Amino acid sequence: MAKVRILSDRVANQIAAGEVIERPAAVVKELLENALDAGATRVEVEFRHGGRSLMRIEDNGHGMSRDDALLALERHATSKIVEAADLDRLASYGFRGEALPSIASVSRFELQTREQGSDAGTEILVNGGKFVHVRDCGRPVGTRMEVTHLFNSVPARRKFLKTDQTEAAHIVQCVRLYALACPRTSFTLIEDGRTVFRSPECATLAERIAEIFGRQTADSLVPIDAAGEGMGLHGLIGRPGVGRSTRHEMIVFVNQRPVDSRTLNYALIESYHESLPKGRYPLAFVFFECDPASVDVNVHPAKREVRFRSEPQVRGFVIRAVLSRLRELGTPAGGAVQIAPAGGAVQIAPAGGAVQIAPAGGGVRVAASDVRSPGVSRNPSEPVKVEMTNPATPPDIRATSFAPRIPVSLAPLIPPTPASVEIRKADIVIPPWRFLALAHGSYALFETAAGLVLLDRRAAHERVWFERLREQFRSGLVPSQRLLLPVPLELDPVSSSLLLDRLTFLHAHGFEIGEFGRNFFRVEAVPAWMEPADAEPFLRDLLGAFRDGRLPDKDTDLAREELARLAVAKAVRLPERAGEVELQSLVAQLLATRTPLTSPAGRPTYIELNHSELARRFQK
Repeated sequence: MAKVRILSDRVANQIAAGEVIERPAAVVKELLENALDAGATRVEVEFRHGGRSLMRIEDNGHGMSRDDALLALERHATSKIVEAADLDRLASYGFRGEALPSIASVSRFELQTREQGSDAGTEILVNGGKFVHVRDCGRPVGTRMEVTHLFNSVPARRKFLKTDQTEAAHIVQCVRLYALACPRTSFTLIEDGRTVFRSPECATLAERIAEIFGRQTADSLVPIDAAGEGMGLHGLIGRPGVGRSTRHEMIVFVNQRPVDSRTLNYALIESYHESLPKGRYPLAFVFFECDPASVDVNVHPAKREVRFRSEPQVRGFVIRAVLSRLRELGTPAGGAVQIAPAGGAVQIAPAGGAVQIAPAGGGVRVAASDVRSPGVSRNPSEPVKVEMTNPATPPDIRATSFAPRIPVSLAPLIPPTPASVEIRKADIVIPPWRFLALAHGSYALFETAAGLVLLDRRAAHERVWFERLREQFRSGLVPSQRLLLPVPLELDPVSSSLLLDRLTFLHAHGFEIGEFGRNFFRVEAVPAWMEPADAEPFLRDLLGAFRDGRLPDKDTDLAREELARLAVAKAVRLPERAGEVELQSLVAQLLATRTPLTSPAGRPTYIELNHSELARRFQK
């Protein structure tokens, strides 16, 4: 049996690195926190190949003496705390003293530093946990830390790193968070020799957001400032109706520390319950302040999460503060907010208001013999003859034994495709569904020989449009419309880089986008199925999908399918009311698709209640 032994410092540091240094962005985070704790007003971050080959952080902070620099590379050596009680009144980002020795044990680590009043600086080189040299060097006051060959001493860890693009995105996001937390500090971020962003000292948070995320994002925000119950909330939040498809621009800070707090995130989402559609996330750059003793920042190895002593109280305070600000801006006030006492829950009552959508411009041509006066019924087995000016080319559907085969012409609702695209006419079987009623403007009820069918109009339209757009994308002949007035688009540096790398893909799918300055673009043409006003929000959502990896670069077919899935939300514009003829034609188009039973999101397009199910429900 193996004997119990004490591990060497080198092995212990590598084990600690497994918890603290999970990826290159974690190295940048720890070194950035050291720079900011040292009082730096200028920080420059440079990395190459996603941080694998080089990460350099240079600042103009207080610097260190030789003795302090050597001591900082020992485990649990820190200037931030002395005893356990200091954890309850933390005013710094770092406090554990594990970062530098952990980083030095799994990389080639070089530290140069000089404090005010010293004639020379100190240079320390550590390779894989072993000291190579300690010597004098010339440098200005401040510290420069350079990490190269990350995880070379532990190759197994290197295998678990993602692609350079993914790791770079994490580093950029990390630097952006601390740039927002410290607007009075100048930040420069350089990737592979290219400046991602350079933000000077900013007097306000709004200026820093404009520097990093763009002026358009900053203009869609409003200030919030609330205090009470020993807590405070200040920063900027999105106007009602302004949302994103991802949470990348919903950023919270607790006592100036950027964190991922489920309590604060869900409080923000609930506050926008009546102001944003389901699946959209608010813009928020908010700072939550509270007594340091009431929040535990030592619950996560990388300090990404915090825990509040009274989460219901924090949640209720944030919801009250945000809702109060939104109502000042004229947000719908149909819902009531009830804040329960400590230990209780927060409930938001939905507004229940109806949303009206402008009708689409498609036309329907109906044979005169099929137009009937109100109240005149039609034989259920009599098929409807409809010629739609709606898009084309659904695959053939096989005839069944219970209905005759009739020809239905499906032409585009959008501008016609080029002549080289053949519009096929399919012999479609319209089942003998007798239209009964339209409920709530969304559900169409039909009587069939087998029972009843309830059709979801939106889900059915989404399926038809999805297959229509997917066929267009595959053919490479996507009709587009040039804009008389180009749509301006200002992005943050990360989104700008994503867009520039994918301009060819977007041009092939109906967009025409030109670069018009640093992080600024003009949308000069959009696909024919898109309203020009939808171009900016759709492109932001699309870039969010690129960033999350939902549109993979290496699989074009999968990327096209996901693009079609995102596009149907903009392409489908349901009129508030629909007549019998329109609904019958919708059924015909739906049943001509390859997957008529579900929408692109996987929701049922219709449900059927047969005679036996109805008898069972009524206990016959």
